Amino acid sequence: MVATEVFDKLRELQDILARKNQLDMEILEAPQLLVKQEELLARYKTNYIKKNTDDEAIRQTIGTLKAELFETEQRREKAEKSMDGITTQREYDALDREIQEATKREAELRKEILKNESAHKRLDEEIKNEEAMIRQQEQELDERKAVIEAEITHKKEELAALAEGEKHLTPDLDSDTLFKFDRIIKNKQGVGIVPVQGSVCMGCHMILSAQFAIEVREGKKIMYCPYCSRILYYQESDEDSAEDMVFDDMDMGSLADLDDSNDYDGADEDSSDD
Repeated sequence: MVATEVFDKLRELQDILARKNQLDMEILEAPQLLVKQEELLARYKTNYIKKNTDDEAIRQTIGTLKAELFETEQRREKAEKSMDGITTQREYDALDREIQEATKREAELRKEILKNESAHKRLDEEIKNEEAMIRQQEQELDERKAVIEAEITHKKEELAALAEGEKHLTPDLDSDTLFKFDRIIKNKQGVGIVPVQGSVCMGCHMILSAQFAIEVREGKKIMYCPYCSRILYYQESDEDSAEDMVFDDMDMGSLADLDDSNDYDGADEDSSDD
């Protein structure tokens, strides 16, 4: 007969394995908590680079326009000085046309320079704001990373402590049972061993065959529910009627929880072998 001590150890081991699985998942998912902040920081940096590129182009344009303005002013001033030495109407008309064109071009260039300087000023302010937001996001991200790293360290320490507790429980338990039990715990939300009350599995609330329920009650070996795969032990109680049982269909088709392959013969095999 399976000793009560074995079931007690399995129940205690259940709590350890369930907590280990929870901690493993939390450690695995912890970096995902930073994804949104990292994406936001990446957007800020992308905008910062683009605005700096645009601003550099505007500053180059301003430099080109100022150089052209200087040349245009020099050409106009030279033409104005030449007016004193003209001797013919044709020369006068040509110089006058050159002066007017230069004056018009100077006005256009000054207008373009002002427009580009205004754009440069606006971009410069936006770049400064982007820099401030990037610094803030980097600081918040570093702080969040530090918190998460501390939490992960704490969880790993707890995992180590749980592993020590597991070592004290497992030496007297069959390795095949432990392997199956661990898989069941992972696939059944941390519940791998449940009582049978009357002829009902209290894990999935399915009614077991009378013979199967008797074998569970006899406790000659570890028995698995043929419906939800959980390990079963008998618990005295008033037997509920079948009409009162609620079937949890989330637990159906779960015999694969016991093994890596899908060709496991189920609890019937377990219940028939000594």
